[in-house]
Amino acid sequence: MPQSDPRPGEKYLHFKNKLYQIIAIAQHAETGEKMVVYQALYGTFQTYVLPWFIFVSSVDKQKYPQAQQKYCFQWVEFKKEEQELPWEQKSEPSESKPAEQEVAATKPPRKELSTEQKMMAFFDADTSEERYDILLDMRGEVTDRMINNMAVVLDVVIEEGPLDIRYEELKACLRTRQRYERNRLK
Repeated sequence: MPQSDPRPGEKYLHFKNKLYQIIAIAQHAETGEKMVVYQALYGTFQTYVLPWFIFVSSVDKQKYPQAQQKYCFQWVEFKKEEQELPWEQKSEPSESKPAEQEVAATKPPRKELSTEQKMMAFFDADTSEERYDILLDMRGEVTDRMINNMAVVLDVVIEEGPLDIRYEELKACLRTRQRYERNRLK
């Protein structure tokens, strides 16, 4: 059951109505205690760690009598259509328009999405090409913290330094991955 067995990628709603995604299940280096590493899916996408037993515990109803859910972090099941972002949603092409025009007509520019939505799109993207396009759309919005979070998703290290140089290094990493993915498909 997901509620008592959190796994990377799963989403959980905190009883204070904030959404988080599990990044990893870790082990404390000295005590061996099982820990849950999770990231906020709002704001600056802060990353947190809690002991596993606290993460899966029930809400203290005496301390928080107004809490609506049973667990501190309640597992949330997303259906595929709920996970699609606006430009990923499919529509049936009409007979009066070619398919490309129909898709273009229903695909809003990413510029209309909030920075938070763009970050979520980056995290959920299936290919480096998608991530690269999203990163380009975020030019001017990107912060050091966002670059750190994106680097974690890509499993790369972007050294500290001027923001514009870090942004370019992240772009270069994605371009390299794009070439690798294309060559692998051949």
